Amino acid sequence: MNYLTLNDGRSMPSVGFGVFMIPSDGSTYAVVTEALKAGYRHIDTAAAYFNEEEVGRAVRDSKIPREDIFVTSKLWLQDHGYEGAKRGIARSLKKLDLGYVDLYLIHQPYGDVAGAWRAMEEARELKQILSIGVSNMTPAIWRNFVPGFATAPAVNQVEFNPFFQQKAIRCLMKSSGAATEAWFPLGHGSGDLLCNPVIARIASAHGRTPGQVILRFEIQEGAAVLPKATSPAHIRENLELFDFELTEIEMEEMRSLDTGKGAHDPDAPGVAEHLLQAFVIRD
Repeated sequence: MNYLTLNDGRSMPSVGFGVFMIPSDGSTYAVVTEALKAGYRHIDTAAAYFNEEEVGRAVRDSKIPREDIFVTSKLWLQDHGYEGAKRGIARSLKKLDLGYVDLYLIHQPYGDVAGAWRAMEEARELKQILSIGVSNMTPAIWRNFVPGFATAPAVNQVEFNPFFQQKAIRCLMKSSGAATEAWFPLGHGSGDLLCNPVIARIASAHGRTPGQVILRFEIQEGAAVLPKATSPAHIRENLELFDFELTEIEMEEMRSLDTGKGAHDPDAPGVAEHLLQAFVIRD
């Protein structure tokens, strides 16, 4: 496993296991257990995934030392603001039941982000949270909020894959040393991406799958990746990324695939209102 050093000095595994849209009917517990057996040591969940409890139980039942597993969760939009964020943090800590959260993110950057950030900074001082960051921040959103933060985000988790390489926000983040973390790093399982002839040719040259080449590209670009899988074979495959390397020519070919457009536009009108109505998190 490779690790990224965050701007707060802590280390984060560069490959994590994402549990978005995996139900809390025992399915999350099962796949997280499988992922930990396969060697993952970074699990990414969120209040709005409604499966924090199963993630926490799988981590506890694994018997792997707590300090060896990096767990991320995220604050939902309804809990923005100082008091709301304190409630949201307490709720996540209770549901995970792991003593602390390694990384806690502002999931959607709308509303009273500044107040929520202050509560997260306080939770970090109390060691309830060890690192704090943001998610889905575009350059415009970053410039609106981050200059007012007392401390810079350790991470910005964004949609990132070869078709949408987030060059503008990654450039902006460099000055603070914030790390890029990729959600849906395989492009939502897009056939256009996984069957792209450039990626297929590079995969064939290395004896790898297109998915492995995509994830390897993102890691070599300096990002952490959060592939999601439910089958044991794919869970293992997405971790087998550290015994090959793309050449600089191959990296340039991959960089040339960027369209500058993703599936989700955080700057679009009405996004905040739509998301606020999408989920209600209860104690």
